[in-house]
Amino acid sequence: QGILPAERVFGVDLLKWNPDEAFPNGAPFIVAGNFPYNISSQILFRVLDWCDRVPECVGMFQKEVAERVAEGPGSKTYGILSVLLQTYYDIEYLFTVHEHAFDPPPKVKSGVIRLVRNNVKELPFGMSNAHFKRVVKAAFNQRRKTLRNSLKGGGFDPDKIPEQFQGKRAEQLSVIEFHALAAALKD
Repeated sequence: QGILPAERVFGVDLLKWNPDEAFPNGAPFIVAGNFPYNISSQILFRVLDWCDRVPECVGMFQKEVAERVAEGPGSKTYGILSVLLQTYYDIEYLFTVHEHAFDPPPKVKSGVIRLVRNNVKELPFGMSNAHFKRVVKAAFNQRRKTLRNSLKGGGFDPDKIPEQFQGKRAEQLSVIEFHALAAALKD
């Protein structure tokens, strides 16, 4: 798509930045960078907050974070960020950057991932993002417990959990299954 002119590239603190200053009227923008590892999750939650405006995000993160975001169900690294981001983005783990590529070398490897906005405009079953996030966080809060127990601990009525999910753990559910679970737990 070509190279952007320099005046359209911004070096900002994503945690403090207001995109409306540079991109008024809800205009879209791409997020790209080598992100500080200590705030990676916070940056990805910001991208999630702006998902209607961010068609693509490409970034280098600590390898474990990059893998977690791109991972699918059934893996121990699949978690809250995986489910929430995969709801709105198709995610690809592009490559690993070894520590010897830097001077001085860090103590960890890095991973580059690409998030491309999918066609999900709103959550199914009329559920809010806040409710969905609360269910996902409660489900993963006690990973070793079954959904029945972890969601009960998160303040949800365990009798509302569909039978097919009650004996499973959070990492066993796909994103689509999380949608169905959260819908069943709506008030």
